[in-house]
Amino acid sequence: MNHLLNHPAEILLLIFIIITFLQSGLDKVFDWKGNLSWLTGHFKESPFRDMVPVLLITILVIEVLAGVLSAIGLAQLFIDGSKTMALYGAITSCVALLMLFFGQRMVKDYAGAQTIVIYFVPAIILVFLLQQ
Repeated sequence: MNHLLNHPAEILLLIFIIITFLQSGLDKVFDWKGNLSWLTGHFKESPFRDMVPVLLITILVIEVLAGVLSAIGLAQLFIDGSKTMALYGAITSCVALLMLFFGQRMVKDYAGAQTIVIYFVPAIILVFLLQQ
């Protein structure tokens, strides 16, 4: 209980990251065809047009890794106050978001890129809090 009172922002942000990335990863797994179809159309005019399946697998792995590392980190924070795995999860989530942001910028989807920034801000704040 002491860790909850000492790290409420970190805990809430970790839960946010866990929900965001595990849901996104599961959506890609359970609706692979839909995601692949949409992304193929989205990237058809970009240099990535022939790499969409590989990039989708890559972002899927990174997102699930971010969610799992954050979940392990949340458990560690509650158990012994350790922040190491949580920090790895937060950093991995930032990497995933930067990958998504880069993709949106490449296809000139500036509204989509703007949406990614909304997720990046809490993720980078979490990195900052966890490295203290």
